[in-house]
Amino acid sequence: MAASQDVHVRICNQEIVKFDLEVKALIQDIRDCSGPLSALTELNTKVKEKFQQLRHRIQELEQSAKEQDKESEKQVLLQEVENHKKQMLSNQTSWRKANLTCKIAIDNLEKAQLLQGGDLLRQRKTTKESLAQTSSAITESLMGISRMMSQQVQQSEEAMQTLGRKAFPGAFSFLPSGALTHPSSEKRSQTSSFWKMDLRRKDPTESLQLAH
Repeated sequence: MAASQDVHVRICNQEIVKFDLEVKALIQDIRDCSGPLSALTELNTKVKEKFQQLRHRIQELEQSAKEQDKESEKQVLLQEVENHKKQMLSNQTSWRKANLTCKIAIDNLEKAQLLQGGDLLRQRKTTKESLAQTSSAITESLMGISRMMSQQVQQSEEAMQTLGRKAFPGAFSFLPSGALTHPSSEKRSQTSSFWKMDLRRKDPTESLQLAH
């Protein structure tokens, strides 16, 4: 074997070993990859590039083997080429298995995330319904307070009118009908209107809306 051929053969063998190790490392990265799918795609792109470089170097080594003058040296190199091809095929098989393992892991992760997302949506829906019920109860309570205050004002007016008639019987008989209405009745009407306006102006449920 000529010196130049010997150097070329050694370089080919060294780079074949180098690319083979790099391919194995990338295949292990694929096995360990849990997503996302874009990460797996990026790793596969790198593996393809390394396989192309590896195949190119094996072809160069095979060509060098065929150019050998001595049959013994030729057969030795051809056997090395055959071993490298078998190793490359083994790496390709490992590569396919690693991809299958990774895709299963990604699918399981996506399913778990979907289930978790469904639980969160159900939880948010339950919370929203609970807040709506609470808001409705508060509104009814405020309206009940408004009615109660209106009734109390009316009862107080009636009590005052009754006391006035007992204390001064016939004192206001000369006044026209309706003139005995206590001024507080207007206040009662204003008070009732105020509560109604306040309830219409500001719905307590607005402050309890769930932030999305």
